[in-house]
Amino acid sequence: MKYMLIKTYAPAAFCDTPIHEWAPEDIRAHIDFQRALGEELAKSGELVDAQGLAGPDEARIVSSDGRSAPVVTDGPFPESKEFLAGYWMIDVDSPERAIEIAAKASAGPGPGGKPIGEYIEVRAIMSAPTTDA
Repeated sequence: MKYMLIKTYAPAAFCDTPIHEWAPEDIRAHIDFQRALGEELAKSGELVDAQGLAGPDEARIVSSDGRSAPVVTDGPFPESKEFLAGYWMIDVDSPERAIEIAAKASAGPGPGGKPIGEYIEVRAIMSAPTTDA
């Protein structure tokens, strides 16, 4: 079963200090944790893909009617306090395993090495419906 674990940048359960205000050694520890988690999942064969995403200041929203030039606007509204920061796509045997991995990701280190309790959304990846008649 494939799942997407969605990491949202927002105040977390145990840490509401934005990462850009953390001490450099705390940022490094958090990044090292993320890399180690990715390596662990790759080694177990459960990792399909994982990526961090650029901030909303670099995002663009595109809409099109398919006939005229697309409308391109700046990313998410500036008053938004949260945004999609990254994701892991995993292929695991059960929903419980997906939740176990999400919990580990959530407990990544923050300032002073304390778990930050990030909110990680766990979403099953749907397969396309068959088109056989």
